[in-house]
Amino acid sequence: MTPLPDRFCPTDGTRVPAASLAWCCPACRGPLDLDFAPTPASLKSLSGRVNSLWRYAECLPLASPTVSLGEGRTPLVELREGIQAKLDFLMPTLSFKDRGAVLLAELALRLGPRQVIADSSGNAGTAVAAYCARAALPCTVYVPAGTSDKKLEQIGAHGAQLHLVDGDREATARVARAAADEDGVFYASHVYNPYFLHGTKTYVHELWEDLGGRLPEVIVVPVGNGTLLLGAALAVAELHAAGLIDRRPALYAVQSAAVAPLAHAWAEGADDLVGTTPTAPTFAEGIAIPRPPRARQILRAVRDSGGAFLTVTEDQIRHAQRDLASRGLYVESTGVACWAAVREGALGSRTAVVPLCGAGVKTGLAGA
Repeated sequence: MTPLPDRFCPTDGTRVPAASLAWCCPACRGPLDLDFAPTPASLKSLSGRVNSLWRYAECLPLASPTVSLGEGRTPLVELREGIQAKLDFLMPTLSFKDRGAVLLAELALRLGPRQVIADSSGNAGTAVAAYCARAALPCTVYVPAGTSDKKLEQIGAHGAQLHLVDGDREATARVARAAADEDGVFYASHVYNPYFLHGTKTYVHELWEDLGGRLPEVIVVPVGNGTLLLGAALAVAELHAAGLIDRRPALYAVQSAAVAPLAHAWAEGADDLVGTTPTAPTFAEGIAIPRPPRARQILRAVRDSGGAFLTVTEDQIRHAQRDLASRGLYVESTGVACWAAVREGALGSRTAVVPLCGAGVKTGLAGA
């Protein structure tokens, strides 16, 4: 079996052994990154490989998967000239979070904890619950008490224990992190565990393959904790370093105007979060994160790419969801945020891809 790479803290350089169950930097309690710099395979060599994200084996920190559900390889469809949508709501658990969750479950299998825990506003918890079920790993998922009933039902159906927390997404994370410090616990955090980012990066590897070895001028992603954006940045860097693309796309990050700490920091020209973020209820519950732990990395990734931040109102979300439904695409309210941001021409004539990250059956129609 291939040795696991070590983890390290991007803030202070503290290293964490590969086999440790430590979920954060022991010095600053920040998120960890992976000491892993792969070289992607050429486009030609991908022919005939398994039709899942595991076809990009050279770029993944784990090999020989045992809990795969066939995740990845979601289709691209045109929304209008120059803008395509990647249908990541067609994943096994109906959201893009499967890309990272399968790697977390594979890692947990190798480390052998007594318990796996996760915290989530719904989709990440569902994905972790499903892949833990596949791996026969005991799992507890912490969620805000106001999480959509359908998401709670889906998590429970996979056999995970549900722990409802009074308060918002941030309060839920605090409770889960306290539990994660107990002995023998694997914290399947889509925020703190870098394996998750190395799963989400396959989104861009697929774009590159499906577009014949190129990427669009702009990659638009919704950002709460930033796991898809940071995964996209990893993939772009890998492809560019290998000489497989000669131009890096701009990364455009979309937040709900109701909870937009990163967009606010961006507008202030800051390298990190600024002050206390005002919050309001939003249909985009999946990206309503007041204090994302990887804020500095997210802001830097957008800046380095030549991208920007966009925000969307509740009316824009509602209209975009109905617009997509009228085109045959029933997407959850968080998952339509990117289309809401660009459908009226915010990107000009540049080519772009937006992700449709979760299925509409998870939340129903916004405001209905």
